[in-house]
Amino acid sequence: MKLLSPDTAPPEAGTRSPRRRWRQLLSPPVFHDWAGTLWPRFAVAACVLAAAGLWIGFFVAPTDHQQGEVYRLIFLHVPAAWMSMFIYVTAAAHAALGLIYRTRLSPILARALAPTGAMFTLLALWTGSVWGKPTWGAWWVWDARLTSELILLFLYVGYLGLVSAIEDTRRADTAGSILLLAGAINVPIIYFSVQWWSTLHQGASIRMDAAPSMTHTMLAGMLTMALACWAYTLAVVLVRARGLIEQRVHEEIL
Repeated sequence: MKLLSPDTAPPEAGTRSPRRRWRQLLSPPVFHDWAGTLWPRFAVAACVLAAAGLWIGFFVAPTDHQQGEVYRLIFLHVPAAWMSMFIYVTAAAHAALGLIYRTRLSPILARALAPTGAMFTLLALWTGSVWGKPTWGAWWVWDARLTSELILLFLYVGYLGLVSAIEDTRRADTAGSILLLAGAINVPIIYFSVQWWSTLHQGASIRMDAAPSMTHTMLAGMLTMALACWAYTLAVVLVRARGLIEQRVHEEIL
């Protein structure tokens, strides 16, 4: 499906500056075609990286001397938790751009990001619960980090419910953007909760100001899985954004 109209068609390659190319990418029709080219590549990368990360994490990495085999949930739990926060910040940033500069693509990307962010948040909570049962002796505790991560899931679900409930697309975009921006304060609370309060949740395994508290094999597996999550997110968000662009073109609101 080609949505590129004559007034948005890019000039010849030799006449385009890098800044102009980036500005043209903000046009939904141009982004639609660009996303159609890239999403299969990210999908393939996600499959390859996930296979490699799971192999390293579950078959190559050594058994932890304190937690045993259950620690291997870290290769799913930590990347999912990272992505849950990063995606929310990215969606909130697009919400701000849409409100301030009235960019047509920003609310589309915010909507495209939210379901994947909710999925990663749910995955982080589920793997954390399974990990917590043998470690803490309970499936759930009202720990500061767990509670704030649960609030993040509620924010995602609330945003998705809000934009779906409002029939007028532009009003829905505005209301959803306000909700995303209001909830953004929860992200630093999640990140710094183990430092601000006495919690059962362990501290960060990877810090900028200290060496990682794990073996190189464990670190390699976790970072590979994180890259797999990134590639997966890019693939599904690009596909979802294309669908939203086509829907808005059909509704004649683009």
